[in-house]
Amino acid sequence: MALITPEQYEESLKKRKPKIFMNGKRVEDYLNNPNLRTVIEANKASYRWALDPAFQDIMTALSPLINDRVNRYVYVCRSREDLTAKAIAGTFASERLGTCIYRCPGLDAFHTLASTTWEMDKNLGTEYHPRFTKYLKWIQENDLAVSGALTEPRGDRKKRAIDWPDPFLSLKVVEKKPDGIVVRGAKINISGAFVSHELVVLPQSAKKKDEADYALAFAIPADAEGLTYICQYSPYSAEREMAEDIFELGNPLFGQRETAMVVFDNVFVPWERVFHCGETEYSLKLVERFAKTHRMTCGGTCKVGFMNLIIGACKLLQEYKGLEKAQHINDELTEMVVLRETGRACGLASANLGKEEPEGSGVFLPDELMGNVAKLNVCDAFWRVMALAGDIGGGLIVTLPSLKELKNPETKKYVEEFLGFGSDVPTEYIMKVTKLLQNWTAGQHGVGTWHGAGPVMAQKIMIQRVVDYEHEKNLVKEALGILEKKGG
Repeated sequence: MALITPEQYEESLKKRKPKIFMNGKRVEDYLNNPNLRTVIEANKASYRWALDPAFQDIMTALSPLINDRVNRYVYVCRSREDLTAKAIAGTFASERLGTCIYRCPGLDAFHTLASTTWEMDKNLGTEYHPRFTKYLKWIQENDLAVSGALTEPRGDRKKRAIDWPDPFLSLKVVEKKPDGIVVRGAKINISGAFVSHELVVLPQSAKKKDEADYALAFAIPADAEGLTYICQYSPYSAEREMAEDIFELGNPLFGQRETAMVVFDNVFVPWERVFHCGETEYSLKLVERFAKTHRMTCGGTCKVGFMNLIIGACKLLQEYKGLEKAQHINDELTEMVVLRETGRACGLASANLGKEEPEGSGVFLPDELMGNVAKLNVCDAFWRVMALAGDIGGGLIVTLPSLKELKNPETKKYVEEFLGFGSDVPTEYIMKVTKLLQNWTAGQHGVGTWHGAGPVMAQKIMIQRVVDYEHEKNLVKEALGILEKKGG
């Protein structure tokens, strides 16, 4: 099989030297940095699941490109059944990681490129699709971890990119050579790219004819010359750096989602890795196809897995505190389950209503309306679930002492007496579950859910574009016998 082991994945990273900065300092040993390590562990889990007979049906698929079984995160869907399997895999991964599955944006970029390069070749006579197919085949044969990048800093939104004082606030071609292109600019909020093998880049937005230098899609090694990663840093980052034992943390092994600003300082891209360059009429299609695919993932699959973790932690605390008969908590848990199932239903509907796009390409993408509805629904639902979890967990979620107090002979007995609530359950368990809820309700996940795969307004705009209301209007006209007048 074209599957590598978690150990082979980590060993492959030792050969790479990405330029990474965090907290104002160059990260020299990124394999052992406590924050970056969480991304490595998450990626390793995706390799481990693919080799586990218990999970192989979820985490692998048979690829016609290489006639072999490949990791789900390098497989492009060819049917509605494939899309449904992709959705199931998304929930499976997220509920076990409690954070981003960092190979997911790259996977959704693959779908976008497979679909759109086929269409460009058909309509424009370009040769992007065989180029992309060859690249994807190489990815599958080597089971590589691939990240995706779209979001850009951008300048004054009232102006177009060509009118910005700094033209590189959107990624731009600065030179075309016989053997490739040179690009300059940045992508921001990019998940886990620094420990990927490859980085796939798509345009951020629609382009007009005079913005051809911004109409770009390509792939590069994640440690390509000229790439610099400037990583996020928060109180949770500092806490992880200071932790003597990661099991004192809310999500011990996999942590918070780790992102970076990726700077492209005159990065060279060979032509064989360029999949869109100047065909401005197709930039928006790349954006929209990525968006609906990724919104199915973010809205209807991964956040469902996250909600499973939050619900499980709330149920445990209810039992630890002897509150099983507390009606308000049971009502809140029921509401959380309804919100979770609504999100899951939207995601599965998006998959089951998916179709080949464009027709003849062999690539199946989720239903656009339901993909956007899934993400829009989850935005509000996730905030509500976090609020309910905060109520069930109580003030201790934000006032919790360090678990180190359980190892301190001067405080241990007090913490066990007063935070154990007289329960038969060890105080350590109560504190760890509370810490997990702190990770969710007082951490970065709310804003991350709101903005991941595009902010709320983006989904509303897409829904308004997709829905034309003709079917609904005609139903009313038919019911009321309203006949359209023809002629003058």
